[in-house]
Amino acid sequence: MSDNRPAGRVVAELGRPETAAETVARKAESSRLHRQRQTVNNLVYSLIATLGIVLVIVLLVPRNSPGTVGKPVDWKSVASQGTGTEPDPLLSPDLPKGWTANAAELRTGSSSGIDDWHIGFISPDKQYIGLDQGFKADDTWIVDEVDSIRATGSTTIGGVKWVVYDNRAGQSDSDNTTYALVATHAASTVVLAGTASPKEFATVAQALAPQLDGSADR
Repeated sequence: MSDNRPAGRVVAELGRPETAAETVARKAESSRLHRQRQTVNNLVYSLIATLGIVLVIVLLVPRNSPGTVGKPVDWKSVASQGTGTEPDPLLSPDLPKGWTANAAELRTGSSSGIDDWHIGFISPDKQYIGLDQGFKADDTWIVDEVDSIRATGSTTIGGVKWVVYDNRAGQSDSDNTTYALVATHAASTVVLAGTASPKEFATVAQALAPQLDGSADR
């Protein structure tokens, strides 16, 4: 009596039909490879989705550089609100028409332990000068404020002596600090730093002179 059951799958490598055990093993391996491919595909899809979310966040979150021109800030009003909170009055210069500020804030509780009154000025030529008034500041704070630029000289403006940090020749247009002036008065160390011209720096320094009263010694 002949066996009419269909022969198993002929495997080229074996040259014969595969056995039942080999069929089970083949299907199990095929299933494993399928799951592995699905896992890799799911990982790729998840990675693409994550990158898409990150891209959306990057596009939506505003990123302002110090010199970004936004809604003008009334630095005099903010300074008046902080009156009496620090050892010295908060500096609030009277600047000519065309000067604006994009920031004004009293920064306290920093890791350095130094309180800092900050104003971000935008010149009529759309260049940036940051005014930072550190209270009882140390040399490390000054180095950070001038982006580690070395002093190159000194100048006196409105009776106030300023140390000059001029690195315009060594900086690119994208840098936030190419020139800086530093002076001290009472408990304050005053730093002007940014991308404006020395002439524009002198305008701000001259406007600060009445408040620094010509007795700075650094």
